[in-house]
Amino acid sequence: MANNDASNDKPSVIVLGGCGFIGRNLVEYLIENELVSYLRVVDKVPPQMAWLNKKHQTIFDHPLIEFCMSCQNAFTADHPINYVINCAGETKTGQTDPVYREGIYKLSINCAQQAATIGAEHYIELSAGNFTKYKLQVENELKNIPGLKYTILRPAIVYGPGDKTGLAPRLVIGAVYKHLGEMMKLLWGPDLKMNTVHVRDLARAIWLGTISSIISELFNINHDYMGVTLSFLAKMDMTTIAEEINDKHMGPWAEACNIDGIQNSPLTPYIDQEILYNRSVGLSLQPAKLLQDIHFQYNYPKLTKEALKEVSYSLDSGIFSCSVLTNFFIFDRYWMIMLI
Repeated sequence: MANNDASNDKPSVIVLGGCGFIGRNLVEYLIENELVSYLRVVDKVPPQMAWLNKKHQTIFDHPLIEFCMSCQNAFTADHPINYVINCAGETKTGQTDPVYREGIYKLSINCAQQAATIGAEHYIELSAGNFTKYKLQVENELKNIPGLKYTILRPAIVYGPGDKTGLAPRLVIGAVYKHLGEMMKLLWGPDLKMNTVHVRDLARAIWLGTISSIISELFNINHDYMGVTLSFLAKMDMTTIAEEINDKHMGPWAEACNIDGIQNSPLTPYIDQEILYNRSVGLSLQPAKLLQDIHFQYNYPKLTKEALKEVSYSLDSGIFSCSVLTNFFIFDRYWMIMLI
């Protein structure tokens, strides 16, 4: 049970989707920087089953944190709630429209309405450059909720500790090609834009609102591009191409995990066909408003090897195959450190 001091002038906060990738890092930021007097983490997945690393496991044991799985009880409290931050929502690609409507539109609108009902001072909606159809519906609907004071954040591709769907699949694919001893061939060309943001910068931005050549170097493999012509031909039957790509990657990744005795891992090289298209919308987002309006400064302005290593998780999580890294990495207690 969270220990809330009523005399504390720090805000009380609800984080929806708090055990997810972005949510857990936001919780870490709020607790480590002593920014809250009370923090309710709401998620359908309990911390014990959320693949938290050791640091996040310790953070979630903090006395200021109260965990709640029930949406009905998520907004009930004995004291005022200052901020409601919605990091929840369906993020898996390739789902049907009813799944996205329920897991994105309906969820976000319900949360926003509840935030307005309890008189929260501010509501933060974490949108996205992908899942555009339902995210835009949410963004347009928020202004129609009476009494709701809100901010919408629309980040680019998010990466960092706990990532499973942003850059993590590409890292896993890099490990697969290390296991296979083959060159990594990519669709399109090196000019494809995919803007990224580190999850720790995003956590800071949320509170204030109240990748191929690197992979090759990490795993010591070669990479090349198919080029526009072959990629355009592949686009004509992207379903088959996606199936062939996943068939090539899934088996070797399972073999690599088996070598290291990994029976279950949330990491996967599986790539949905939607990710393979050469679409700048949702991949190349510009942060001009964030930079100009509140003069936000990034701590991670560029994607680097050091930041990307954190995506692979600490070794004691036991979910990333270490056999593909033999002779290229040494290990300390928590992180993979590349011998340079």
